[in-house]
Amino acid sequence: MPPESTDNRLVIESGAAEVGSMRVPPNEFLNSVEPPALRAADAALGRRLEYYTLGWSALEAVVAVGAGLAAGSIALLGFGIDSVIESLSGAVLLWRLWAHEADEDRERRALKLVGWSFVILAVYVAWEASLSLFHREHPAPSTVGITLSVLTVIVMPLLARKKRLIAARMKSRALEADSRQSSLCAYLSAILLGGLVLNAWVGWWWADPLAALAMVPIIAREGLEALRGETCADCQRTLR
Repeated sequence: MPPESTDNRLVIESGAAEVGSMRVPPNEFLNSVEPPALRAADAALGRRLEYYTLGWSALEAVVAVGAGLAAGSIALLGFGIDSVIESLSGAVLLWRLWAHEADEDRERRALKLVGWSFVILAVYVAWEASLSLFHREHPAPSTVGITLSVLTVIVMPLLARKKRLIAARMKSRALEADSRQSSLCAYLSAILLGGLVLNAWVGWWWADPLAALAMVPIIAREGLEALRGETCADCQRTLR
């Protein structure tokens, strides 16, 4: 004998969900309810993606700064320092995600430090690139820099795409914002690649400082967004 129906019953028939007297399309129903096990798995994957990003940014910074100093390339040097600041930004996000208690004041101070670091870097790169063009300084070709930028063009879009998928499932603003940061890094590496290749293969020395100048608006945008960015009050709730 079938059980008596109640207002709280859940009936799935013909691919639709029915809760009490309300009928919900299947996709909306599935999207509105995320099983705890799936959410926990997504949270763990989100944190792993942050660790991968932080590790890659740190490696990127060391290689790019070293190669930039060796070749006299302002584009490479600026890209490397940008990666240092991105590593700091990623560390702030991870610290916030793992924090047991919210500390909005400390987070605001950390974000302002990151933001001003980006702004100062933008001014520095613009100044150095302009001087390089004025003095017609010829940077040496950098095979290491070209290899790094090619790898970053491949790796960062993959990380950004995966972060967006997880962020959409979890409705995490923190991870979604960080996916945009990864996309910006990919844009910077594409600009860097163009400048390094033109300098190394065609002999256009001015392509390197021009590539650095093309990076300035993106770096400045990163800084301004960090300076006026809101603290992530729901980080713990969305990624734990």
